[in-house]
This record gives sequence, C-alpha cells and structure tokens, in this order.
Amino acid sequence: MMKNKEITTQLKADRGDATREKLLATAIDIFGRYGFDGATTRKLADAAGVNLQAIPYYFGGKEGLYIAAAEHLAALIGNHVRDLRATILGRLAELDEQGQQMTSAEARAFLTQMVQRMIVLFVSEQSESWARFIIREQMEPTEAFMRLYGNIMRPMIEMARRLIGVILEDDPASEHIRLRTLSFVGSVLVFRMAHAAVYAQLEWESAGPKEIETLHRHAAELVAILGAEKDRQR
Repeated sequence: MMKNKEITTQLKADRGDATREKLLATAIDIFGRYGFDGATTRKLADAAGVNLQAIPYYFGGKEGLYIAAAEHLAALIGNHVRDLRATILGRLAELDEQGQQMTSAEARAFLTQMVQRMIVLFVSEQSESWARFIIREQMEPTEAFMRLYGNIMRPMIEMARRLIGVILEDDPASEHIRLRTLSFVGSVLVFRMAHAAVYAQLEWESAGPKEIETLHRHAAELVAILGAEKDRQR
C-alpha cells in the first residue's frame, strides 16, 4: 500500500506529465499557425493553460519545445501506421532471410493498405494542425524537419520504395524508383496539403463513412495503375 509521501510524489508526476502533454499538443498548433518567431512563450503557455515557467522547466526554452513538438508529431503520425508498418517490415525481413522476393500481388496489397490508412488520416480534422507545422518545415527546414524526416517521413518513404520497386520490377535504390515513389506519395499528400481544393472539387462538406469508402477505392486505384504501362508493353 502506497504511503502518503509516495502518493503525493505520484500525483506531482502525473500533473507534470499532463502539463508536458498539454504543451506539446498546443505547440504543434501554435507553431504551425504563427511560425517559430511568431509563437511567443506567452502565447504558447496561455494557449496550453499552463504557467509560463513550464516551458523552460520541461523543455529548456522555446527552441527545446519546438524540437520536442516535432518529435511528438512524428510519434502521433507513427501511431496511426505502427501495426501495419511492423507487419510489412516483418514480412520483408522474413523474405530477405529466406532469400526470396515478395510477389507483386503481395506488394500491391500492402501498399494499398498503407495508402488507405494515410489518406483517411489526411482528410481528418486531427491532421490539420499537423499539416501547418510540417508545411512550414518543408518551406524553411530547421532541426525540427530532420526529426520529422528521420523519425517518420524517411522510414515510410523507404518502405513505400521497397514495395513500389517490387511492383515495377526495379531496384528500390534507383533514381527511377525514388522519383516514382515521391510522385506517388505526392498524389496522396494532396488530400492534406490541398485540403480545401480537394473538398471544393469533390463538393464534400466532411469526410463521413461514404466519403471514406470513396477514398479507399481511390487508394486502391492509385496502386492498381502502378506499372500499368509496363503491362501494356508485354
């Protein structure tokens, strides 16, 4: 049974964790809206509903909070694909150990699941603040971009490269597959980065079950047309 002192210590730790989480969640939104220079520590603290001294206490200052927010964002995105990513990487590792190649059909099935998972995330309200943060870092990269790229972007792109390489029967490390992968990823990112245009063109007000089903079918079509030109030449 916990003693009073232990209970008090635990409560303080819980409050500390909650304060830190509030700041991280708020920082993604505020930095995305105002940029690093425009997001003052006062604005960050007020938006999170915490004491101004919480920023230097937990993160060492605004710059530390900015980097931590980027890492937190990468973790949030990673949580949405962690199980699928583990399954795909596990399968690739198994085939590598056996000296075998993944079939085109299996690669297409995995890639379709990846795209369906990401495209639904991109049209969600949750990813709106994420996009603003990431777009700023794409335009003017800082150390935060390297955290985002290294922790989530590069691993996901490289996994897609492996699958697309199988589908197009080419080396995943080749410039051709790198370019094809980036173009393919761009066709999915448009649903977040050009969110307003997408909704206007599709005449959607929201993304409910019917719209999600439409996006799932579209994701499958994006994967299905990969390599179509090669099949026509045969």
